[in-house]
This record gives sequence, C-alpha cells and structure tokens, in this order.
Amino acid sequence: MLYLDTKDDSYELIPASPNMKPYKIAIFFSGLEHNLASSKFNMRVDECRSAAYALKAFSGMEYGKYPDTYLRDVPYEIYLEYKDKLPENWAKRAEHWYTEFQRVQKGAEAWRQGDIEAYGKLSFESGYSSIYNYETGSPELKKLYEIMLDTEGIYGGCFSGAGFKGCCMALIDPAYEETILDKV
Repeated sequence: MLYLDTKDDSYELIPASPNMKPYKIAIFFSGLEHNLASSKFNMRVDECRSAAYALKAFSGMEYGKYPDTYLRDVPYEIYLEYKDKLPENWAKRAEHWYTEFQRVQKGAEAWRQGDIEAYGKLSFESGYSSIYNYETGSPELKKLYEIMLDTEGIYGGCFSGAGFKGCCMALIDPAYEETILDKV
C-alpha cells in the first residue's frame, strides 16, 4: 500500500503483513465513462474550502501567510465546535473530509497489522461517506457499491469515480471469487 501525505509529498510503502488473510483486488466497471468536467465535483471542492474559511472565521483563527485555506489547516476540534453554524452542504463536505482523513489513518494501521476485515470496513465506510456526505457517484456506481455491500466474500470497497472511468474497486477473498463475479 502507498500511504501518501499530499501536504508535504511524503510517503510510506506499507507492505502487506504476513498475518493478512489472502485477498485479490477486483475492479467492477459500471459500463459508463464519467467526466468530472460535467459534474458538480469542483463545486464540492469549493464547498470544502468555504467551510474552512467559515470555520476559521467562527473560531478567530489567523489566516496565516497563505491566501488559500483548506480544511487540513483547521483542527477537527474547531469543526466539531462550529459545524452547526455551517450551511448544510458545507458541513456535509467537511464531515466527509475529516472522517476520510481519520479512515486513512486507521486504514494504514489496519494494513500494517494485517487486519483486512478492518481495512475493508473502512473502505465501505469511505464509499458511504462519498455517497451521502460528499454526494458523488452516478446511480450505476452507487448500485455497484450496494451490491458489493451485500456480497459475501468482499472485505470492502468503494467506487473510484471519474478518474477510473466509472469503476468500483473491492478487496475480495479469493475463495469467493467465482460467486462474487457472478453476483456483481
């Protein structure tokens, strides 16, 4: 696994633990190619940035030497204190961002420990938050996600979005590969 910190471009290669159960990566194509240019994705990014500005203003935080503000610059505790003052969409976008950050931290640790079930659960939680807090995904990708949730042998997964041309990815137990492929 590649653990990448985009704030400072540091990274860590985390090998699969020898204790990890067997797994394969499955990619399920929705049949649709999606283009971010025609979506509201950039608006959601702007809503995250607006939430960061508002949280800084509510809390009296300094803006610092950089004119741009991002949620990574605002501590989670400030979000928790002031989230009820944000417009609903801004709060949902911020909720996704903060909880996704936490899931990444927990996911890296689960991978280090070889706990594929915990890692998979976090992947499913990421998919849920992407759908309901960030409000992304086509109906076809959401349906694939729902099918994956209900399929025995899938440790976890989420949709990959426009960058991967309308696909869902999943970590699967190889013992269930045939039945997973048939069902999905």
